[in-house]
Amino acid sequence: MNAVISEKDGAVTGESLRSGNTSSKILIIIPAYNEEHSISRVIDDVKTHCPSAHILVINDGSKDRTKEVAEANGAYVITLPTNLGIGGAMQTGYRYAYRYGYDVAVQVDGDGQHKAEQLHLILSPVLSGKADLAIGSRFIEQTGFQSSATRRIGIKILSTIVSAMTRKKVLDVTSGFRAANKRAISVFQSDYATDYPEVDSIVLVNRSGLRTSEVAVTMEARTGGTSSINAMRSVYYMIKVTLALFIRSLKQTKPVEVQS
Repeated sequence: MNAVISEKDGAVTGESLRSGNTSSKILIIIPAYNEEHSISRVIDDVKTHCPSAHILVINDGSKDRTKEVAEANGAYVITLPTNLGIGGAMQTGYRYAYRYGYDVAVQVDGDGQHKAEQLHLILSPVLSGKADLAIGSRFIEQTGFQSSATRRIGIKILSTIVSAMTRKKVLDVTSGFRAANKRAISVFQSDYATDYPEVDSIVLVNRSGLRTSEVAVTMEARTGGTSSINAMRSVYYMIKVTLALFIRSLKQTKPVEVQS
C-alpha cells in the first residue's frame, strides 16, 4: 500500500481511497449468513471504492453458496463450522486483523445495506487519530433507509441507556457499519459479545478508555440474507441486551494492548 497522503492530517477522502492512496493497512470484514444473492455486489462495491483494502468474508455457517460466490469474487473466506451469530463472526474477523497487524478493521454487512462509497466517512475519524471506533449513523441526518418503526423505538431506548452509561450521546447504537483502529481491535479480539454485540461494544470501548465517534451515513434496505431479529424476537432482544449492558457495567475492563 503506497504512502501518498497523510491520514494524521485528516486527508481521507473517497477519491483517495478509490485511488489506493493510503498508507494504512485496512481490512474489510464482511460477516455473511446465507447471502449468496448479495455478497457479490457487496464485494465489488468495496473493491471499487477501496481497492487497496483486503476483504475477509466470515461465512457464518451458511447453508447456501455464500462461500463459493465470495471466493469467486476474489475475497478471502473463513468458514465457521456452525452459525455463531454476528458476534462470533465479527470476533473471528477481529482476531484475524489483530494477528496480521492491520491498522484498521471495518465491518461491512453482507446484506447490501452499507455503501462502500461512504467508507471514507467512517475511516476518517479513525485514520486521523480522532477516534478509536467510528460508527456510521442513520439517525444524525435521518436520510436513507431508517428501519421499521418498532425497531427505531427499540434503538431509541437502547441509545438512551448507552448514552447514560457512557456519558456520550450515541444515536445509532445498533449500526454494523463501523471502523476500529488497532486499540479497538485489541479489545474486540479478546472481548466481544456473542449476541447482538454492536450495543455492548460501545460501552466496552468507553470503559476501555477509548474514544467513539458517530458520523452521518445513509443505508439501503437489505438486498439479501437472513435477518437475525424478527418481530417475535424484538422483546427478547431488548431484555437480553439491557441485561448484558448491566453485566458489562459490573465487569472489570482489561487494559488495552496495542501491537507495535
